[in-house]
Amino acid sequence: MKLAARIAAPVTALVLAGLTATACAPQTSDGGAATDEKSGTLRVWLFQEVNNKPKEQVVDAAIAAFEQRHEGTDVQVEYIPVDTRAQRIKAAFNDPGSAPDLVEYGNTDTAGYVKDGGLADITAEFGAWADAKDTDPTARSSVTVDGKIYGAPLFVGVRALYYRTDVLGALGLTAPKSQAELISTAKKIRKARPELYGLAVGGAYTYGAMPFVWANGGELATGNGGSYKAAVNSESARKGIAAYTSLFGDDNCPAAKCAQMGGNATVTAFASGKAAMAIGGDFSHAAVEAGTVKGKYAVVPLPGVTPGSIAPAFAGGNNLGVLKSTSHRTLAVDLMKSLTGKETQGRLFDAMGFLPTYSDVRADAARKQPFVKPFIDSLGAGAKFVPASPGWGQIDASLVLPTMFQEIVSGRKDVAAASDDAARKMDAAFTAAGS
Repeated sequence: MKLAARIAAPVTALVLAGLTATACAPQTSDGGAATDEKSGTLRVWLFQEVNNKPKEQVVDAAIAAFEQRHEGTDVQVEYIPVDTRAQRIKAAFNDPGSAPDLVEYGNTDTAGYVKDGGLADITAEFGAWADAKDTDPTARSSVTVDGKIYGAPLFVGVRALYYRTDVLGALGLTAPKSQAELISTAKKIRKARPELYGLAVGGAYTYGAMPFVWANGGELATGNGGSYKAAVNSESARKGIAAYTSLFGDDNCPAAKCAQMGGNATVTAFASGKAAMAIGGDFSHAAVEAGTVKGKYAVVPLPGVTPGSIAPAFAGGNNLGVLKSTSHRTLAVDLMKSLTGKETQGRLFDAMGFLPTYSDVRADAARKQPFVKPFIDSLGAGAKFVPASPGWGQIDASLVLPTMFQEIVSGRKDVAAASDDAARKMDAAFTAAGS
C-alpha cells in the first residue's frame, strides 16, 4: 500500500481530479466493467475526519492484512473532504478511468447514487457474508434500495449534547433538560463568559439543526406512495427553525462567525475550548478527547421540548460501496468486507468512537465504554432519517437547508419566507428525481 496516498487533497485539486478525462476501463452495457481482475491496484476514497490519524491507523492495518491475503494487490487510499463529496463522487461515476474501486459515502446519499448508476448491486455477496447476519435492521436499510444491497454499513452515527462540566459547574448551571433550558443556558454562559460560545451552532450544520425541527413536531418532508412533499414550511417545522436560529447572535454564537460553520467546525470549537456546549456525534468523541477539554466535559442526549424528553436525533452513519465501474469487483467486495467487518468496526470504535452497525459488536462496545450510553439512549428514543428519495442528494448538495438557515440568521429573510423558498426548492428536487 502507498502511504503517500493517505492524505486529503485540497478541494480544488479534488474537483479537478474528478473532472479530468482519462482512459476508461472496458464497460458493459449496464455500466459495469467487462473484466474482473484478480490483482493490481485498488483505489479507495474514504472521508477525512476532524482527527483522522486514528482512522488511518485502523484502515492501514486492515489493508495490510488484505494485501497479505491477495498477492499482487496494492491498495491506495485517499481521504477526501466530506463537504465536496457530491461533486467528486458524481464525477467519478461519469469517468470510470479516474474513479475509485471502493468509496465511503453518507447513508443519505444511497438512493441518489443508486439512481445515478454508480454503485454495484452486491446483494448476493452480502447475503453470503457471515458477518452480515448481525447487521442491525436500521443499518441494513441504509444500503438497501428496492430490496437490493448497494454496499455495507461502516458505522451508525447519532448526535447528542457535549457540555463543559467545569464551565457549567463554575456558573452554578446543570445540563439542560429541555430545549428552552438549552437555549437559556447557552445565553447565560455567553453573558458570563463572553469569550466562549454558549452553544456552538452552525448555519451549515443541517443535522445539528434537524432535532430542533423534529422536537417541535416538524418534518423535512411527508411521503405518500413513494413521492415526497416538502414540509419545512409547516407551522411546527417553523417553530423548530425559529428555536435553532435564535442561537445565532452576539448573545450566544455571533452570526458573522457561526453562520458558515458546519458540524466539524462546531465540534472543533468545543474541543479547542472555544465553546461551552456543542451538538456532536459519537463519532466526534476521539476529536474531543484529543482537544483541550479532555477530562472536563460530559455528554447527555439533546433535550426535547418537554422537560426530560429527548429530541429525535438524525440516524446518520456512513457506508462503503463498490463502484459498478470497477475492473476488480471480486477484490473490491473482499476489501469492502475487510474494512466494514466486525473486527475493523470494533477497532474503529476503539480508535474513533464510531458506533458499530453489528448488534453484538455494539453491545460489546457499550460494555467497554460508558460514553456510548447517551448516544444509544438517543437512538432508542426514536431517531429519524431523511426522505428516502434520490432527490435528497440534490437537496443536500445544493445546500438548500443551510441556505435557509443562513438567510434567516443574516436577517435577509424571516422564517416564513426562507422556509417557503426552501420548500419550493425541495419540491423541485423531488419532482426532478421522480419521487
